[in-house]
Amino acid sequence: MKKKLVIAGTAVVAVTLLTGFGFGGRGHHGSPDPERIKQMVTWKLDDKLDDLDATEAQRSSIHAVKDRLLAEGQQLMVGQQAVRKEALAQLESPTPDAAKLHALVDSRIDAFRAFAHKATDAVLEMHRTLTPAQRQELATEYRERTGQK
Repeated sequence: MKKKLVIAGTAVVAVTLLTGFGFGGRGHHGSPDPERIKQMVTWKLDDKLDDLDATEAQRSSIHAVKDRLLAEGQQLMVGQQAVRKEALAQLESPTPDAAKLHALVDSRIDAFRAFAHKATDAVLEMHRTLTPAQRQELATEYRERTGQK
């Protein structure tokens, strides 16, 4: 019985993510504006770089990483929209193709995994850009925020 509940729960989550009814889907306000997202990320990043007294060279390097990662994230979301359309078409069909839906889930997992690896590489690149003192300041702040003293 427990196994059936896990399988059913997984199926609901997969359909929710694929069709956009869950997180990241179009809410009543529409899709997030990529330029607005970039602006918000830039503001937060600049604020943190100010706190760290980052040099212009550090800022330039870190902003280049941010811009690259945001562009790749935007492409990931374009792909997500295409997958949602296909998933919805399958679910509107009287006989949805289970293999196709599973392949869609697998493709998105692979795409998000690849992006997560790129994000990790970006963090490592930024890490190399910062001084040991700046990295320590970030680590201390992180520990305080997460309760990991």
